Amino acid sequence: MKIKGEIFKRLGIGISVILTAFWLIPYIYVICCSFKPGSEVIAVPPKFFPRVFSIENFQGLFERMDTLQFLVNSLTVAVCSTVIALVLGALAAYAIQRSGARLSIALIVLVLCLKMIPTSSIVVPIYELICNLGLYDTKIALVIVYAAVNMPFVMWTMLSFYEGIPTTLDEAAYVDGASSFQTFSKVILPICKPGLATAFIFTLFLAWNDFLIALLLTSTNAKTFTVGLAGFLSAYNLDLGPMCAGAFLFSFPIMIISIAAQKYIVQGMTAGAVKG
Repeated sequence: MKIKGEIFKRLGIGISVILTAFWLIPYIYVICCSFKPGSEVIAVPPKFFPRVFSIENFQGLFERMDTLQFLVNSLTVAVCSTVIALVLGALAAYAIQRSGARLSIALIVLVLCLKMIPTSSIVVPIYELICNLGLYDTKIALVIVYAAVNMPFVMWTMLSFYEGIPTTLDEAAYVDGASSFQTFSKVILPICKPGLATAFIFTLFLAWNDFLIALLLTSTNAKTFTVGLAGFLSAYNLDLGPMCAGAFLFSFPIMIISIAAQKYIVQGMTAGAVKG
C-alpha cells in the first residue's frame, strides 16, 4: 500500500511538471521574441530562441507608446480598486455571515449570482452611467467600476473563511466589552490574514489584467497599459515585436508577485477549505 501511494505521488509530480512546462512554453516564447530583432520575430519558419540579442522591440515600445504613464495608470487603478473592494467586501461578508438571519442566505446566493454575471453583459450600462456622471476617461471611474465588479469575488472568498471561525470568539469579545467593529478588526481579521492575502492578490490580478472595461471607459488621460498595447494591432498592421516586449514588461511584475505570494495563496486556499 505504501509503494502504491509512492507511485501515485510520483505520478502526480510528473503530471504537474508536464503541465507547468506546457504553461511556461508560450510565456518563454514571448520573452524570447521580446529580445529578437523585428525581422526575426516575423521570420518563417520561426525560431524559438533569438539568434541575435536585441532591445529593438523595447525601444519601439517606448517610442510609440507612453509606456510609463500607462503603467502608472494601471498600477494606480488596480491597487486603489483592490483596497476598496477588499475593505468593503470583507466587512460585508462578515456582516452577512454573522447575522444569522434568513436573509443572509439570500444575500449569499445574490453574491454568487453577481460573481457569475459576465462583464461583457454589463459594460454598456456601466458606460452610460459613467458618462452621465461626467467621469469618462478618469481613473476615478475605473477605480469605482473595478471595486464594484470585483467586490463579489472578495465577499465570496471571505465568506468561507468566516464560516471556519467559531462564533465563540465573537461572543468572548462581546463579553470583554468589544464592539462589533473592534471584534472584527482585532479578533477576526488577524485570523483571516491568509484569506485577505488571497483575495487581495486575485482581485489585484483581475483589475491589472482587465481590457474590456478600460477600453470603453478611457480614451487618453486614464488609458491603461492593456488598452495602449492594443494600439499595435490594426486592420492593416500587426507589430508583434513591440507587442511581445510590452506583454513581457506588463506581465513580469505579476509573475514575480505570484511567485513571492505563492505560500500565502496556498495557505489561504487550504485554510478556507477547512471548517470548524
